Amino acid sequence: MEKKGNTLDRRVVRTKKAIRTAFAKLLSEKDINDITVSDIAELADINRKTFYHYYSGIYKVIDEIENDIVNEFSAFLGEINFKEAIDNPYAIFEKLTTIINMDMDFYGHFFAANSNTHIIEKIVRLLKEKTKSAMIAQTAADEQTIETALTYSLYGMIAVFHNWFNSDRKQSIEEISAIISVICFNGLRSVINM
Repeated sequence: MEKKGNTLDRRVVRTKKAIRTAFAKLLSEKDINDITVSDIAELADINRKTFYHYYSGIYKVIDEIENDIVNEFSAFLGEINFKEAIDNPYAIFEKLTTIINMDMDFYGHFFAANSNTHIIEKIVRLLKEKTKSAMIAQTAADEQTIETALTYSLYGMIAVFHNWFNSDRKQSIEEISAIISVICFNGLRSVINM
C-alpha cells in the first residue's frame, strides 16, 4: 500500500512540475495574458481536467511558483551568516546556482521570459525584505543604506541571470555566479562598513 502512495506522490510531483515547466516555457514565448489553460495542458501533455485537478487557473500556478521560489530562497537565506558571507560571498551564490541547477529547464524558461516582470518584482521584493531583516540584525548599517544596496544587487543579479539564459552560455552558470558574488559583495561590504 505504501508503494502506491509513493507512486501517487511521485506522479503528483511529476505532473505539477510538467505544468509549471510548460507555463514557464510559454511565458518565455508570449505575454502572460495570452497564455491559456489549454496551452499549458497541451505543452505539459495532460488534459485540462488534470490541470484543474491541481490548479483553479493560471494565476494559481503563478502564485505557487512565486511562493515556492521565495520559500526555497528564504530557507536558504535563513541559514546565512551575513558577517561571514561578506568574507566568502561565493558560498551564497554557489547555493543559488545549486537551486537553479536542480531545475535548469524551469529556470531557463523563467529567466528567458520577457513578460514575467510582475513575478520577478514580487520575488525580488520578498527576497529583499528577508535579506534586509537578516542584514539589519547582523550588521551596523542603517536600513535605508541596506535597502539601496540590496535593490541594486538583486536587480543586477536578476539581469545577469536573464542575460545568461538568453545567451549562447559560453560561460558556465558557476562562473557567472562567481563573478556576480564578487561584484555584489565587494559593493555590499563597502556599504556595510560605511
